[in-house]
Amino acid sequence: MHLAPADILKPFIKSYSVVTLEKDLTNEVFYPSGYVDLAINISNGKAATIIDGHRRDMPDVEVLGQLTVPTRLTVAEGTSVLLARIQPHANALFLPPPASDFTNYAVDMQGVFANESREFYEGLVHAGSLDLKIKALDAFLIQKLRTNEKMHRKANVISQLCDAIVKAGESFDLRTIANTYGLSTRYIQQLFLDVVGLTPRAFFSLQRFNKSVNLVLSSNVPLTTIAYDCGYYDQAHFIREFKKFTGITPSEARPSLSEGGVKFQQAVNIGL
Repeated sequence: MHLAPADILKPFIKSYSVVTLEKDLTNEVFYPSGYVDLAINISNGKAATIIDGHRRDMPDVEVLGQLTVPTRLTVAEGTSVLLARIQPHANALFLPPPASDFTNYAVDMQGVFANESREFYEGLVHAGSLDLKIKALDAFLIQKLRTNEKMHRKANVISQLCDAIVKAGESFDLRTIANTYGLSTRYIQQLFLDVVGLTPRAFFSLQRFNKSVNLVLSSNVPLTTIAYDCGYYDQAHFIREFKKFTGITPSEARPSLSEGGVKFQQAVNIGL
C-alpha cells in the first residue's frame, strides 16, 4: 500500500508504504533501491536484514542506508512495516550527515536520535488508525525538515546533480557535469558522500541497476537486450554488476516470477 506524505514533504520523501507479510520470508534477496529508508515496525512481528553476511534484527525504528552489497531479508508472517523512502538529495534534511555512515548498514534510530526516537515511536505505534500513524510520521519528519533548514541549499544542488546524472545515462561523465555547474569534481564527490551516501559513480550504477532489475523481474526480454538497453558494455558486464549488488545472477532472479515473485517485486518497488 502506497501512501502520500504531507505536501511540504513531497519534494523530499518519495513515498510512504505499508507492507504486511502474508507468509514467512526466509533469506530472500533484497534488491538495492538507491534510496535510504526509514522502516517502522507497526506490528509484533519480527524481521532481520543480512547485509554482506552480517545479520541485524530489526529494531522498532530502523534507518536502512544505501545498499551496494548482497543483502537478504528474513521476515515473520504477519509482520507489518511502515516505510518512508527518502529522496537521495534529501537525506541530510532528516538524518545527521554524512549519509555514507549509514551505507550498507541497518541502524537502530534510537542510536541516532536517542530519547526523541523512543517518544516518536511510542506516539506512532499507539496512534489508533493508519491515518493517525501517518500524521505522526509526517509531524516527525516536518520537525526534522525545519530543524535542518540550513541544509536546503545543498539538497537543491544535489537534486540538480542527481537529475543530471540520470539524464546523462551511459554517457555520464563527472567532469562534464562539474564544468556545467561550476563545481570541482572533488567537491561533488564529497557532497554526494555527505548527502546521498554514495559516490556519483555508485549512484549512477544503482540507477542503471534498478532499471535493469525491473526488466529482469517483469519481462522475458533477453538479458543481452536488457544489458544494452540499460547501458552496460555487454551481457557479461551486466551479469557481473547484478551479482555484485545481489549475490545472484539475473538468470537466478528470474525463476521468482514463476514462484510467486511478488516477494521480489516488493523488494524492488517498496523495500520489502
